[in-house]
Amino acid sequence: MRNRTIGGVAVGAIGLGGMPMSIEGRPEEDRSIRTIHAALDAGVTLIDTADAYHMKAGETGHNERLIAKALASYPGDTSNVLVATKGGHVRPGDGSWHVDGSPAHLRQAAEASLKALGVAAIGVYQFHRPDPKVPYAESVGVLKELLDEGKIRLAGISNATIDQIDIARRVLGEQNLASVQNQFSPAFRSSEDELAHCAELGIAFLPFSPLGGIARAGQLGSRHAAFQQVAEAHGVSPQQVTLAWMLAKAPVVIPIPGASRPESITDSAQAADLTLTPAELAQLDQS
Repeated sequence: MRNRTIGGVAVGAIGLGGMPMSIEGRPEEDRSIRTIHAALDAGVTLIDTADAYHMKAGETGHNERLIAKALASYPGDTSNVLVATKGGHVRPGDGSWHVDGSPAHLRQAAEASLKALGVAAIGVYQFHRPDPKVPYAESVGVLKELLDEGKIRLAGISNATIDQIDIARRVLGEQNLASVQNQFSPAFRSSEDELAHCAELGIAFLPFSPLGGIARAGQLGSRHAAFQQVAEAHGVSPQQVTLAWMLAKAPVVIPIPGASRPESITDSAQAADLTLTPAELAQLDQS
């Protein structure tokens, strides 16, 4: 698979989002392990997770432990796999999501993630979501401390605005903000400005839920029918076209499609080798 970079570290151009393997509706563990192994077989070397990717109370870090188990049981070399996790969300076990961006919580969360992943330093640690009760610079300041202490290799932020990206760069140091992870898909394009800002600054942009809505692309009247049309022209899935469209937007884009079946991530990974024409890209942009 072609590579892109996060903070100077090379990773496959398509990553894997781990959330569907641990939240509501999650599959049996064996299938999740096979999904992660299939991603590695396909050349995926970036796996995204979070301590809040769990379902029940008392199982914080479920997805982190699952990924650690999958990496440990993989028969091949995993030394080049970069695991990115997040802190700042909490789930009490009733299906709800809450934010806690307090420095005390983020430090505790990072320490717990180190143990869950079984590593001496977290590959990428991301502030999951802004907490309106806590000044943004104070939350990001914990990431700076963790960087300085060597407990994380790279720092990132998620669900961020342009202003918050700039605050994070000031707090961390201009070269130390490795990535921004925002929702971006054919159905959700409001992060286009943040993507462009990251491209200008050379910061990796990680679209989460990149395939949102694309499963309905072939339905009559769908505003995403263009993705189905281009897919048919190339003999590939609309999901591959969607990811290739994102990759074409800027060299900093690294989509992280979620998956809970080996077949899904195997298909998505092939988007790294799909080249769309300028006319097709313009058609998709306008759809």
